[in-house]
Amino acid sequence: MPKEDRKKIPPGTMKAIGVAWTLPFELVVPMLVGGGIGYLIDGWLHTAPLFMLLLGFVGFGVGIREMLKVVSLLDKKDNDGK
Repeated sequence: MPKEDRKKIPPGTMKAIGVAWTLPFELVVPMLVGGGIGYLIDGWLHTAPLFMLLLGFVGFGVGIREMLKVVSLLDKKDNDGK
């Protein structure tokens, strides 16, 4: 197939796809790590799932913060290029 016939991918598309694939992990991984650490603490202290829920919510907050940082950096780079 000649090069002229190939469809060209717009610049920045692959980077956007990469970021789109990492954002769910940015949210889920801190929540799982926080919940896992909370689960271990609950087992150690013989408490109800108090620490698991508490640290899971903290992990959720950390994940949201990280997602917002990534999105704001992308938005800043987008606006600088235009």
